[in-house]
Amino acid sequence: MKRLLRLNGVDPAWEPILLPALEALEEGYREWLLEGEGYIPVRERVLAAFSSMKPADLRYILFGQDPYPRKESAIGYAFIDGRVGEIFSPKGLSREVNRATSLRNFIKMALAAEGLLDCDDTSQDAIASLSKEELISTMEELRHNFERRGVLLLNMALVFASKEESRAHIRQWRAFVGKLLEGVRELGPTLILFGAHAKELRKFPAAEGFGTIELEHPYNYSFVCNPEAQALFGPMHLLRKRG
Repeated sequence: MKRLLRLNGVDPAWEPILLPALEALEEGYREWLLEGEGYIPVRERVLAAFSSMKPADLRYILFGQDPYPRKESAIGYAFIDGRVGEIFSPKGLSREVNRATSLRNFIKMALAAEGLLDCDDTSQDAIASLSKEELISTMEELRHNFERRGVLLLNMALVFASKEESRAHIRQWRAFVGKLLEGVRELGPTLILFGAHAKELRKFPAAEGFGTIELEHPYNYSFVCNPEAQALFGPMHLLRKRG
């Protein structure tokens, strides 16, 4: 498992936390991960979220469901779509963002949380009319802003093989998630739970005592105007350029 950490460029400070979590996976499943075939993201990016953020900076863990089901999109971070370069276009949101429903709704929510977009009109025309001078423009900048706010971007399953196998992989990763929570307990992060699969964490003994914020999955349009989502992410100013 140390080999997987090295391949992913994981920050060494995570090793005491991640090694027990990885060892909690079934042996055959660990071997399958190390083989690096039959799943996305690629083996070298499965633990990418732990390569660009230190445990000491951890304030939140955001749990989505599982990686994007496209090789170019799945890069090891929940909701960060590797296929997306620019967030905006002259017509509003970029074509790539519009094709990724969860991401599209998340960006609209973030704009509404900034007071830039009215929930009565989240159309392309409304977004096109916004001044973007003070806003970030790329997915990479969005990822950096999440991490600057101490948000670790994970999914309940860190790999995707097929839609039919999603539930099975989520079950496989439960032991990992449980050990991860045990390892970060002293750091006291709040758990952000997106959707039904993430909300299953409430039943994990290892999750007892953690603060949680439970929201519908951003795939649902109701997420855009959810006041709890806006109250959580608005103060993070995720779409603002770094001052």
